[in-house]
Amino acid sequence: MTEASPAGRAGQIGVASLIGAVAGAALAAGRGPRAAVAGALAGAAGLGAAEAVARATQHPGEIPPLWSRILMSGALAAPAGWAADRIPVFPGARPVPVATAAGAVAGALGLRPQKVLLGPAAGAAMGLGLAGLSRARERTSGRGAHRVSGSVAAAAAVIGYRATSALVFRDPQLSLLAERVHAEDVPFVVPLGSQTRYVGTGYVSALANILGGTYTPDVKDIGIVASLDELAGPSFDPAGIDPLVREFYEHTTRFALDIVPEWRLWVRPGYLLYRTLLARPLGQANVPMSQREAQRGVLSRIDTITGLEGTGTVRGWIRSFADSGKPIYVGIYTTYRHEGRGYVSVGFPLPQASFTATLAPRFRGQGSRGQGSQRQGSQRQGSQGSGPRLGGGLVLDSRSELDQAGHYLTYIDPQTGDLTTAAVRGFAERLDVYVDSGELRAEHAFWVFGIPFLVLHYRMHRKPQR
Repeated sequence: MTEASPAGRAGQIGVASLIGAVAGAALAAGRGPRAAVAGALAGAAGLGAAEAVARATQHPGEIPPLWSRILMSGALAAPAGWAADRIPVFPGARPVPVATAAGAVAGALGLRPQKVLLGPAAGAAMGLGLAGLSRARERTSGRGAHRVSGSVAAAAAVIGYRATSALVFRDPQLSLLAERVHAEDVPFVVPLGSQTRYVGTGYVSALANILGGTYTPDVKDIGIVASLDELAGPSFDPAGIDPLVREFYEHTTRFALDIVPEWRLWVRPGYLLYRTLLARPLGQANVPMSQREAQRGVLSRIDTITGLEGTGTVRGWIRSFADSGKPIYVGIYTTYRHEGRGYVSVGFPLPQASFTATLAPRFRGQGSRGQGSQRQGSQRQGSQGSGPRLGGGLVLDSRSELDQAGHYLTYIDPQTGDLTTAAVRGFAERLDVYVDSGELRAEHAFWVFGIPFLVLHYRMHRKPQR
């Protein structure tokens, strides 16, 4: 872990001061130009000082303290509330709609379903409270209507929601693991991002131009991993895997894929919004929404980059819609070893960033909650021999007490290549590949904060021989 340089810290304080100035001006704008200028100066000084204190007390490997993040979110909400005052549907004399909308946006950014529901409720409560205070002030002062500005309503709603959320939901959604470190310091991360805003099916080709290796598209008879033996460990012996499952991993391009998505109803509206605003423009993680859409067919290919010094073959598994060629997933598949255990790390490139799923292997039917259950599974395997278990299926799971498995969001510095990595605690997935009645099947399940939201059902069959 590395600490921010003095220049970097000064830049962070400068940005905070600018945000504070805009927020202060927005909060005081209703009292005239002089008040707005004074508010801007006070906001710049206050938020700048808060940022300086927060960064001074921040330890390596930690995100800034909660109080400073709450204060910053309130400052960011104030200008939006000021703008809402100028929209007819949000009259400034009534803070309830502005506060409710601000709380709803803040809750949606929290991602967790419970937070999504809490956001508008907390915002509405704060708006009602402000309206009540306004009426009470009118009665005691005997003056006319006291106007609660939209900037005040929005800032108060966001701060109130964030404080309430921190009290109710104590488990962190993100935790900073590394700040400006080298790739070898975080082996569970695939440190390959996209240099452009669009990833797409040509990503591996563009990456080869940057890395300087030899690019080979649509390689025949290659797998997403070189050998399952790389995953061997104290509780997992690849010899027990069904030969057909092993062949799929080591010779993936021999198989064609059919996919049937099974979405939970509650997540569909949010996913439609995500796909429209993010996945399609990004050319990444564009999962079919329905079985009808999946019937368009899936093309699967693996592009490689070879000849790179100090690293093995880069394998990019690209899945796209058969009718349009539009990308579904673009993933870089790697394996690595840590403390005598093998892991699979899948990096999904993003603009100047990477989202990595690091998965621990286990036998199908073996416990999935860490070393204890894996140790028991190893003992059962020892008593039953190393032959196939429950169809010899292989499960790759991000849910483990082992310190490597999990999901990681990484920013890649474009100048130095240094990585800043956060663990995404609320996301989990499990890939279960097995043989059923002689046919190869897979179920890819996803959870968010322990709530299942998607299962992708795969059927794999051999491509016809040419």
